[in-house]
Amino acid sequence: MLKIEQSLDRPLEEALPELVTNLGLTGAANELGVGKATLNYWLLKFGISVRRVALKPGESLNINTLS
Repeated sequence: MLKIEQSLDRPLEEALPELVTNLGLTGAANELGVGKATLNYWLLKFGISVRRVALKPGESLNINTLS
């Protein structure tokens, strides 16, 4: 885990949401060089929830971050 954080130049808890959003679970696991089970364990450990949303044409989704 520490090697991966060093290669990303940031903590996993910051990098994982972006990786999973952009690449999906399988793609993020492949990018990090770990299995999907390991990735899911890390997401659980850091309290990162993954949601899947389907939108019909013309719909949009806004995501707000809490400060």
